[in-house]
Amino acid sequence: MIATGTVPTVAPPEKNQVRPGAVIALLVVAAFVVILNETIMGVALPELMRELDITAATGQWLTTAFLLTMAVVIPTTGFLIQRFPLRTLFFTAMGLFTLGTVIAAVAPGFGVLLIGRIVQASGTAIMIPLLFTTVLNVVPANRRGRMMGLISIVISVAPAIGPTVSGLILSVFPWRAMFIVMIPIALIAVALGARWVRNLTETRRVTLDVVSVILSALAFGGIIFGLSSIGEAADGHALVPVWIPLTVGALALVIFAVRQLRLASTDRVLMNLSVFRHSTFTVAVILVIVAMTTLFGVLILLPLYLQNVLGLGTLPTGLMLLPGGLVMGLMAPVVGNLFDRFGARPLVLPGAVVASLALWGFATLSTSTPIGLVIAVHCVLSLGLAFMFTPLMTSALGSLPRALYPHGSAIVSTVQQLAGAAGTAVFVTLMTVGAATAVANEGASTVDATASGIHTAFFVAACLSLAVIVLAAFVRTPKQVEGAEAMPAH
Repeated sequence: MIATGTVPTVAPPEKNQVRPGAVIALLVVAAFVVILNETIMGVALPELMRELDITAATGQWLTTAFLLTMAVVIPTTGFLIQRFPLRTLFFTAMGLFTLGTVIAAVAPGFGVLLIGRIVQASGTAIMIPLLFTTVLNVVPANRRGRMMGLISIVISVAPAIGPTVSGLILSVFPWRAMFIVMIPIALIAVALGARWVRNLTETRRVTLDVVSVILSALAFGGIIFGLSSIGEAADGHALVPVWIPLTVGALALVIFAVRQLRLASTDRVLMNLSVFRHSTFTVAVILVIVAMTTLFGVLILLPLYLQNVLGLGTLPTGLMLLPGGLVMGLMAPVVGNLFDRFGARPLVLPGAVVASLALWGFATLSTSTPIGLVIAVHCVLSLGLAFMFTPLMTSALGSLPRALYPHGSAIVSTVQQLAGAAGTAVFVTLMTVGAATAVANEGASTVDATASGIHTAFFVAACLSLAVIVLAAFVRTPKQVEGAEAMPAH
């Protein structure tokens, strides 16, 4: 049983005997590897359907189960980060990820492969908030932009290049190679962690509220399951009616929120919602949700457009998405440095404008759009999002006092997963409705109907992006918060 009380336990002296920069660098690399696996299954789905003799609806569970597991585990990380040392959590996260990867690599069938993906996701879910919280604790406020720029590479670029990586691997090797190549990388990270990772943060004895854990699992799991099922429902393959998990998730979320507000002054709170009393945090989180929704929506629609409308194969499709991912990755540290100099609003507002222009560009896609134009517009969108992600995450988390870092990290990570699922669901639904309308009203062919549906989805997203520009004008750079001082990172 977990002991109660709120008396801080001072971190061991060894934290002053290690260079925090090395620890953060390792955490960034490890997080990049584990998050990369979130989107590698999309391109692999056709081959898995043939090899494992499964339907598309069944195969989609390899991604859905990953997202569901993340949604269930991430809310508990606020407790885990407060209760257990950094070193313990790092090895737990990487151990689970490595174990899941091995299970997936040797899976004889779909069931075992699904188990491997769930174990993988458990490790990934711990790693993301752990990285956030460590940076907030050890990096001074005037250098956080640079560090959060590196984290932006992890959060946004890793999912973006997942399809490219899997496409390259599958063009030469069978599907198991996607997992086999990850095993030595994960083991190297574990070995380096044994040498470098030290307990840089403080722990304290807190109580795990089991009721809150159950409610959060029902809430976030139900919502993500419902959102992820919308695309299947449109094709008539939903496991259960979509409204059931969405209703259960929404009701559980309301009860969960009420319980967290009642527990806010105790050490039993799982997610301290008082973070939303900080307006800078709230505005930034709303914009992060919109940006992640857009990113994942584009990641699901562009491959469909390139393959089903322009007729490209899986490898060319993956390569077409690579330039945008590279733009986002190259710009992230640059934007981080600019944030440290100029703050959030001078970056987020232009970024929102550029992203909006790109979405309006995507709304012009047709059956005859040149591939070069598609790549160029994707790069412009990636540039706009790059100018938004780092300042928004730094502003959101940097506006909180130190005691709320674990809760803020858990909340930001959770809403990113919700936004990813929402982006996939909303964009696919809009595409499906637009395609059905084109067939009903114009008797369009399959290719023309798909192009019309994708146009509809991007047109709606472009209209919403205008509201994002307005909201971006209210983003503020957080002031130094009391209790938020950090030890220097080298």
